[in-house]
Amino acid sequence: MTGVSCPLPIGAYDHVVLGHGSGGRLSADLVERLFVPTLGLDRNAPLEDQATVTLDGGARIAITTDSFVVSPIFFPGGDIGRLAIDGTVNDLAVGGADPRWIAAAFVLEEGLPFADLQRIVASMREACREAEVRLVTGDTKVVERGKGDGIFITTTGVGTVPAGRSLSIAAARPGDRILVSGSLGDHGVAILSVREGIALETELKSDVAPVIGLVRALLAAAPGTRAMRDPTRGGLASATNELAVASNIGVRLVERALPIRDEVRAACEIWGLEPLHLASEGRVMAIVPPQEADRALAAMRAHPLGRDAAIVGECTAEHSGIVSLVSRAGGERIVAMLAGEPLPRIC
Repeated sequence: MTGVSCPLPIGAYDHVVLGHGSGGRLSADLVERLFVPTLGLDRNAPLEDQATVTLDGGARIAITTDSFVVSPIFFPGGDIGRLAIDGTVNDLAVGGADPRWIAAAFVLEEGLPFADLQRIVASMREACREAEVRLVTGDTKVVERGKGDGIFITTTGVGTVPAGRSLSIAAARPGDRILVSGSLGDHGVAILSVREGIALETELKSDVAPVIGLVRALLAAAPGTRAMRDPTRGGLASATNELAVASNIGVRLVERALPIRDEVRAACEIWGLEPLHLASEGRVMAIVPPQEADRALAAMRAHPLGRDAAIVGECTAEHSGIVSLVSRAGGERIVAMLAGEPLPRIC
């Protein structure tokens, strides 16, 4: 059949495609098949959002690094500057660290208006104030017009890890409950609505926010919390699939329990997207022992960022490495990681 091609990127590649930056299956494949062996990393170590290292004397710090390439750089609820700070803070927070310091590197495209740059930098300053972190160093480079998409920002964050605290996506156990702190996919649809000109009945804003206060409240109420993730690229689907593989357990989600706004569902129906693949930038997925789940949920709902928190599923001993979803009708289907790149330039 000539002229017919598969819409999903599958198979082997001899070049990089957009899907390698999706946070889904191709991103995981790139890390596992190229970066881990080429860099000589431990194949058996779980790939967390941050690395925790022990210093001489026993103190522990967490380190994370990220790059932000969102388009448009200004969107409902935020901009690339706020996204860079909050995204870095959140990667540290969900690892159990107290965020302290951030470094930022800017790649600026020739022709970027100074007013836009000043607005972005001011937004970063305000985000640092809100998260109680300090931006302590940085770097700036400029590329020719047409080579940089306006501005790219790369950040590195460092936090301190309290003694006795250890969280890992490899620590989940059958029976553990899965909680999310609020509505899913808001950031992805906020970006899509601006970029593609989708008119929603009500303006949907990105959920971008620092989650460190929410995390502290959760850990105080549920000190036995096993793991946390912020479901950014690849959404809750990727976060739970990574959990299932790393912990060698199954995950069962319940569709009726998922907090997804009507606007997000409508946009997904229009564009043929899976809500569980969409990014959130101010949400937490937490894995909590069953005896602490109710306390964890109450603590989340008492925080301004967690009013719509919900218990959305559980870890199981069956179907290791697989995530399933119990539908509203009672059926059950597999929830796979994002395969391609339906929403490029979202974070």
